[in-house]
Amino acid sequence: MEQFIVSARKYRPQNFSTVVGQSHITTTLKNAIRNQQLAHAFLFCGPRGVGKTTCARILAKTINCEHPGADGEACNTCQSCVSFNEGSSLNIHELDAASNNSVDDIRSLVEQVRFAPQAGKYKVYIVDEVHMLSTSAFNAFLKTLEEPPPYAIFILATTEKHKILPTILSRCQIFDFKRITTNDTVEHLEEICEKESIHADKAALQVIAQKSEGCMRDALSILDKIVSFTNGELSYQNTLEHLNILDADYYFRMMDCMLKQDLAGAMLLYEDINRKGFEGDLVLNGFADFIRNLLLSKDAKVAVLVDVVESFRNRYVEMASQLSAGYLVSALNVLAEAEINYKGARNKRLHVELALIKLCYLQQAIELVSDTGKKKLTETRPMNFRVLQPIAHPESLQQLSGSDRMPPAGQVGLAPKPQQPNQPQQPLHQPLHQSLPQPLPQPPAPPAPSASPAKTKGPVLMIEENIVTGKAKPSTPKLGSLEKLRQQVSSSAQNSTVIPTIFLTDEVLKLAWQEFVEQLKANRNPAAQSFELAELRVVDRQTFTVVTPNNLQQKFIDSERIPLSEFMQQRFHNRYLTFSVIVEQRDDFTMSVEIPLNSKERFQQMVEQYPLVKELKDRLKLELDY
Repeated sequence: MEQFIVSARKYRPQNFSTVVGQSHITTTLKNAIRNQQLAHAFLFCGPRGVGKTTCARILAKTINCEHPGADGEACNTCQSCVSFNEGSSLNIHELDAASNNSVDDIRSLVEQVRFAPQAGKYKVYIVDEVHMLSTSAFNAFLKTLEEPPPYAIFILATTEKHKILPTILSRCQIFDFKRITTNDTVEHLEEICEKESIHADKAALQVIAQKSEGCMRDALSILDKIVSFTNGELSYQNTLEHLNILDADYYFRMMDCMLKQDLAGAMLLYEDINRKGFEGDLVLNGFADFIRNLLLSKDAKVAVLVDVVESFRNRYVEMASQLSAGYLVSALNVLAEAEINYKGARNKRLHVELALIKLCYLQQAIELVSDTGKKKLTETRPMNFRVLQPIAHPESLQQLSGSDRMPPAGQVGLAPKPQQPNQPQQPLHQPLHQSLPQPLPQPPAPPAPSASPAKTKGPVLMIEENIVTGKAKPSTPKLGSLEKLRQQVSSSAQNSTVIPTIFLTDEVLKLAWQEFVEQLKANRNPAAQSFELAELRVVDRQTFTVVTPNNLQQKFIDSERIPLSEFMQQRFHNRYLTFSVIVEQRDDFTMSVEIPLNSKERFQQMVEQYPLVKELKDRLKLELDY
């Protein structure tokens, strides 16, 4: 019985012309060989299974060929080519850096470089998966790689170029291999099927090429597996079944249900998919890819990016013509969010079903947003320009109202918080406002828009007036329109009552502070005592400082910082009011601590009280142990 050889090895290219999808690499190498401009070190990098090691072997065989062709290809008939094809050539050395990545392995390789080839021109050293070498091994390889003997050529291959040291990269000629396109993969698979007498549908080969993601070795492995599964008969259906891929027909039927808002049909269809054993995340990912293809199919310029089976291409274009780009983008957002959160969901099936429910009613939601379905999302609405009108600053209100004098500082301001229209203004906290001066009456209306801001005396504030250019603003906007929301905001701003801002003074600040302390006491808050002992200092009209004698009281006040800030801003009608808490030592809080006397101090105190004690000590010539 003949031994079976997998297609990836049996049909490995033997010369540059049979390499698939890497013409930019093979052409460069053949020209370098023909012009005798070979570098001493090459670095082949790119994805897996695209021909890096294959091209390295072909290059090693071609440069040692005794009778190379005019096009730079090896003859495959000379002694050197025959020995290479049989695997007995002594001029080619391959090292797997994944399993031989130590310094000793590289030193052994460097020692072999010293010996010249017995036959042929060059000794070629192919180091596969070179990124697996350790840093010490790379450093041991540097000098030899920079200045090798004239007969030595190094070919390094890797899938992760970023892991290689820059000192290695600078010593090599770098060739970047690209992924093999779907069309090139399908053509190569068709040639192999023809040689092996395998009956394969083109749609099945296209599915295999898409599944391989540009890797020829994976495509050949999948082909061998399906051939064994189907006894040489590759059809579209059995290929999908073996690769566990959901047929695109399910996605077309699912989209039909969503266009009709047929939730029952969509749920039954997902039940059928679930029974076939497909996981929810695979369905979400496949449906998102399907909608992405529909979105690309709407524009002929990018339709070439749709990588689908040829028989489905016209169906994609037909389905895309029935859908708006806004719907497809919104559907992609829903599916992307569902796929991200799928892993954390406990009930996986319910999570997918919720995404399908959203998609079934997505079109209806978009129509409701776009003015009750009568205006499309792509219609152009008249643009709204905001014109800034000047009004007088609070400090110049006396000029507008005609009053003879300005009120005291700290009594005039504009409050950002409006009240409901047609409702009498009530004081928020009577105890504080009874002790405060009454606010000024409302100023007259601002000047007309045509008035020049330069004529207004004093500082100027700016208010916004919304006007519509191009068309008259509709009097009764329709439900759900953005114009209605703008009208509501504008009317509420016009009908709002202006509450004067109360600027900070020592008197009103202490009253408000004491009121907050009373609230703390009513709630039995332990921080009330710290608030009573604190000292208040007004910095400016909307900033004050709280001074505490120690860190403990500072922490108590900081713990109530948010409620205090909200209370003060509400009392003074000023949301820009701020305060800070600092610690300063105070004399009235200094505690006297009695320090005990030592032995010498106690004796001196005793002598001062009883002088005869010292005389007795001197007469007896006593020495005291202090």
